[in-house]
Formats: sequence, C-alpha cells, structure tokens
Amino acid sequence: MRPLILIILLFSITFFVFAQDDDIPIFDDWDIYISDLYAPGDQTFVISLGTMFPTVFLNNGNLINHNISPPVGGTGTLSYNYFLGSHIFVGAEVSGVFMPTLGDNLFYMIPLGFRGGYQFYFWRFEFPVTLTLGMVWHNYLNLGYYGFFMKGGGAVFYRFNSDWSFGLNAAWGWFPQWTSDKNKNVDGNFVELIFSARYHF
Repeated sequence: MRPLILIILLFSITFFVFAQDDDIPIFDDWDIYISDLYAPGDQTFVISLGTMFPTVFLNNGNLINHNISPPVGGTGTLSYNYFLGSHIFVGAEVSGVFMPTLGDNLFYMIPLGFRGGYQFYFWRFEFPVTLTLGMVWHNYLNLGYYGFFMKGGGAVFYRFNSDWSFGLNAAWGWFPQWTSDKNKNVDGNFVELIFSARYHF
C-alpha cells in the first residue's frame, strides 16, 4: 500500500511541476532589439527597384537640356554589404538604368561601384547613409562611353525580423562624360528613389 501511495504522490508532483511550467511566459529574443544586433562579419544582400530622374545637366558650368522625356527612367540594383562593426559597413553594387529620350529611343547606364556607409538606429528602424564610387557604361544608339561616377544617399529600413528588412532609398548620382573636346563635356546629375528588400545573414 505504501509503494502505491508513493507512486501516486510522485505522479502528482510531476503533473504539478509541468502544469506550473505552462504558466511561465515565453519571450521572443527578437522583441529585445538593440543596435548591437550587428557584429563584425555580418552581411546583407539588397535587391532594389525604382525610378531615376535626370536633374541638372552642365556643360563647362553652363546649364543644358538633358533631352530625356518623360523626365523619368527605371533602375534596378543588387548590392552587398559587409559590416565592420555595429554601424560601419563596406560593400559593392551593380545597377541597370534605362531612360527614354525625345526621339523615342532609350539611354542606358550600367554603374558598378564600391560603397561604404554608416548606419543609425531608432527602435526597429535603421538609417544607412552611403557613398558609392565606381565606373559606369553609358550607351545611346551606336554611341558608348565608359567613365567615372559617384553617388551618395540615405535610406530608412524597417527591420521586419532577424532575416529581412524593407525600406526606401533616395540618392543623388553624378555621372560625368568627359571627352578630349571640352565643348562636348557633360556633367549629368540624377536622383533615384527606390524600394529595397534587404536579407541579413
């Protein structure tokens, strides 16, 4: 009889302990978001699509017409970032740009550059500021040009979960075309507004 009572008592205690465990709240670590979530060696891959607008075009300091109509084009970008710390990152990007002209033709650019940046934080919002330097291929009809470009911009991302964040980017790009004939030099300036999806790994 005594062993039976001990067995019943043991089962009762076990049931009570497991019943108490069910009442323990479970916290998701992701709810505790801090900027130190980024560490040296963390990486992101970004896919971006959006629009690009021609703004100021100059020839030897004089304002000229860019002949892009309607004054808007499309752009897509793939970029990679490698974090050196919780805020600073370096990486690279490649883009494709197309724009219609007054003559119903298309102007193309393929920029390829290296980028660096600094990222600010507020709650789950992340604000990367970037500078990109690189080379770009221009193509219009049978005309081509290969030269330098520089682009600076900023973005706001919402960190949806530990793997993904989504945001909007705005950037100003300088795309000069310099030739041996200074009268034909053009300094083209463009603004891009794009939507981005960023994968963290």
